[in-house]
Amino acid sequence: MTKHKCRMAEGDPNAQMTKVAGDGSSFRFVHSFVTRHSSFAIHSAFHSSANRVAALFMKLLFCYSSRIHVISTAHLNRAGGFLLAANHISHFDPFIISSVVRRKIDWMAMAEFFPYPALGFFLRAVDAFPADRNRADRKTIRSAIQRLKSGRIVGLFPEGGIRDGARSVLDGAPLRAGASTLAHIAGVPILPCVIVGSDRLYSKKRWLPIRRTPVWIAFGNPIQHFPDLEKSAARACIERELAAAFKCLYTELRERFSLTPDDLPHPPRERMSE
Repeated sequence: MTKHKCRMAEGDPNAQMTKVAGDGSSFRFVHSFVTRHSSFAIHSAFHSSANRVAALFMKLLFCYSSRIHVISTAHLNRAGGFLLAANHISHFDPFIISSVVRRKIDWMAMAEFFPYPALGFFLRAVDAFPADRNRADRKTIRSAIQRLKSGRIVGLFPEGGIRDGARSVLDGAPLRAGASTLAHIAGVPILPCVIVGSDRLYSKKRWLPIRRTPVWIAFGNPIQHFPDLEKSAARACIERELAAAFKCLYTELRERFSLTPDDLPHPPRERMSE
């Protein structure tokens, strides 16, 4: 009786179809799994290669065009995720700063840059991500927090754009709340950075051979995110310490390198006409 039933099951077309369907489902799962992981591996390899090539290119480019002086690097290559907050005086700033930091920096870049095909492709390839300067974008905030919590460096310019003179945080202008908000939510410190001299690279004369425009960069001490304070109080403390750090680093650069008024930040259009 048992053998008869087994033979019937073997000869039953429905049973065979079920077996084939099961095998097909398993194949689709394995294929999907392999495809997904292969795509991830290719994506990771591409970004890794793009970052290495970009880092080498930036080092060579700014070694040719500039003499970069860096001070206070004790906390520069610390482990774990943190925000790198810098003043902003030219479009060259993120590339120059990245060229002197061994670890990769994921920069928050102006959303206006990404619709341009070539520029947008390059920025995404080096793990930059778009940020809207006029409103708080939840997608940008989520991306920044995810990167910070995974141990990466996120770079941003808390002034919200290129600034000089009275509009600059270096001369006491107020900071935007983005840096303090991200630091508090992600639970990471902020490393302040001041850059001076990069605005002179807007002048074509500064790219002549052997000219090598001096650029000065200073990094400060990490500013903690004040986890024991209520959100608004923590943000206020972070912003106060960050603003003070910018002023101190700016003063240190001016005094240590005897910077002249011409060395200090000027508007891009003014530099272009030099």
